[in-house]
Amino acid sequence: MEILKISSRQREQIIDITPQIQQYIAKNGYSSGILTVFSPHTTAGITVNENADPDVKKDIIAFLNKKIPQDFGFAHIEGNSDAHIKASLMNFSYNFIVENGQVLLGTWQGIFFMEFDGPRNRTVWLKYISV
Repeated sequence: MEILKISSRQREQIIDITPQIQQYIAKNGYSSGILTVFSPHTTAGITVNENADPDVKKDIIAFLNKKIPQDFGFAHIEGNSDAHIKASLMNFSYNFIVENGQVLLGTWQGIFFMEFDGPRNRTVWLKYISV
């Protein structure tokens, strides 16, 4: 297993981790298998989305903030209830096909770490299974 270290700089931030994941595959010489990408956090998640237009990331954050505002009046009083809910709506893990040493993604797809309670130092766990 590999642990990626991620440092977010904002309370809510979408960070492209595709390059680090591809480096992990290349560094270990993995060819054909399944890669699990997992976020061990309750206020952050993983998603796959467009990586060509940065406005997509802005739109996702704006939409989530409109639907789940931080000042909603949640029972959980630590001030990050919205972050827990947003992370729950994202995935905490994904499985990816690795073929010919590359994670298979669509033309416009990237793998993103979704920070909802930053800035923080975070981790993402990677586990490769050869097939």
